[in-house]
Amino acid sequence: MATTIYNGLEYSTKSINRNFRIKVNGIVDGKKINKLVGVKGLIELIGVGMANEMLRRAFNGKDDKTVCKLRRGIKISFYIK
Repeated sequence: MATTIYNGLEYSTKSINRNFRIKVNGIVDGKKINKLVGVKGLIELIGVGMANEMLRRAFNGKDDKTVCKLRRGIKISFYIK
């Protein structure tokens, strides 16, 4: 039942991983993180609803990099491959 985490996702995981490298910086649960994540890692950190909003921004962006910052101290960068 691994597909239940992706319910509600507007884009396929194949198209997301094909088009972007996703990097997460910030503090999560009191620990500093600075790592590349896939779609599953992104959804585990911020949830499907917020991931859809950020992916919409990244797909509509015209630059090589789209940066989304959350108030809780997480910065997510989408790099176009």
